[in-house]
Amino acid sequence: MNRPPLAREAIPEKVTAFLEKHGGLFHQPWWLDAVCAEPWRWSCVWVARGDDIAAAWPFAFKVRWGFRLIETPPPTPYQGPVLRPSTAKYANRLSEEKDLMSELVAKLPRFALFEQPFHPALTNWLPFYWKGFQQTTRYTYRIRDTADPEAIWATIRDKVRNTIRKARETLKVREESDYRSALLLHKLTLSRQGMRLPHPEAFLQRLHVACAARNAGKLLVAEDPPGRPHAFVHLLWDKDWVYYFLGGGDPSLRNSGAASLLIWEGIQLASAMGKGFDFEGSMIEPIERFFRSFGAVQTPFFAVSKVESSGYFLMRRLIRTVRRVFCFSGKTAPP
Repeated sequence: MNRPPLAREAIPEKVTAFLEKHGGLFHQPWWLDAVCAEPWRWSCVWVARGDDIAAAWPFAFKVRWGFRLIETPPPTPYQGPVLRPSTAKYANRLSEEKDLMSELVAKLPRFALFEQPFHPALTNWLPFYWKGFQQTTRYTYRIRDTADPEAIWATIRDKVRNTIRKARETLKVREESDYRSALLLHKLTLSRQGMRLPHPEAFLQRLHVACAARNAGKLLVAEDPPGRPHAFVHLLWDKDWVYYFLGGGDPSLRNSGAASLLIWEGIQLASAMGKGFDFEGSMIEPIERFFRSFGAVQTPFFAVSKVESSGYFLMRRLIRTVRRVFCFSGKTAPP
């Protein structure tokens, strides 16, 4: 594990082609290009069988205080290895997964810290356990079969269905091309929660443009007859799933039901596209309760981690201590 990561430009074309064909949205090279702004970079390790790529593992990393940290770049919800489809018997498939994942782990560059939430499709983390990794189970909510919207409608809680019916009477949903209006609503939502926008506006705008250019995303806004936007939802998709990526609304108009209406529009979009709908999870109790009310199925996914060097945590503790001392003294703290 002494190998430095390859520069993005040095990754062979057949590896990026493998990711484009078999990977989900958040494995795509163009997605990683869009989200890995300084200080983030990304690279990939892979395993070949003959002339064919059998597995690939894109990863993002940054270097802080001389330590390499392999983590998921914001706002990417899932990553993890991508394995070629297999038609082998179940026992043989597990054996192949073990071999491929073990080889991928061996090819990772040296790191101080590794943290990645794996895509829910990856259900076998046992090979990583054998390599000294740990995992925390997280949950998303998913509607795998969206072919029959009426059947989904029947599983939604009565209160939410009534909210959607009410919203339909007073609001209209339209597609929005200008991300600035969505950002304004998003900032209003965060302000109500005592939070600030976690990403620069230019970054989110660039990501929106990258997704729209590849027909991988859509921005929907619910507004009233005077044209006031009540809420927005940013939907993304890959070959299998539509993702509830980002949403927000005007706190003063929360009772209009716009948020519920937009999610229902997203589910219907997934149905029209022949894809499942992924709420992209939340471990925050009120949000979890809201997602669950749409009849979605609780689905676990693994947040896998490993610490190779305690030096990074000692350095982080030291820097934080120094910052507190400088803060109390009124002087400027070091970066």
